[in-house]
Amino acid sequence: MNPILYISLAGVAVCLFFMFGRGGKPIKWTGNLLVKLILGALALFFLNAFGTAVDYHLPINTVTVSVSGLLGIPGILMLIAIDIFIIG
Repeated sequence: MNPILYISLAGVAVCLFFMFGRGGKPIKWTGNLLVKLILGALALFFLNAFGTAVDYHLPINTVTVSVSGLLGIPGILMLIAIDIFIIG
């Protein structure tokens, strides 16, 4: 799909949260989720940056960012284990 469509849908969702949200909880929840996803993407970036020393690369995509962002360090370790033992 077109990235502009994703951005437009996100904007509409934020506007709906502002209009119909109860006490700001949906906005707070969405903000916390976005912060976790950004931190997960940064963790994968640094893993790949330092993993070049041992010739290791974990792709950064929607699934890996979601797992690493929501589960944290155990999620990253799980992704590494899946990559080493199951995929490769």
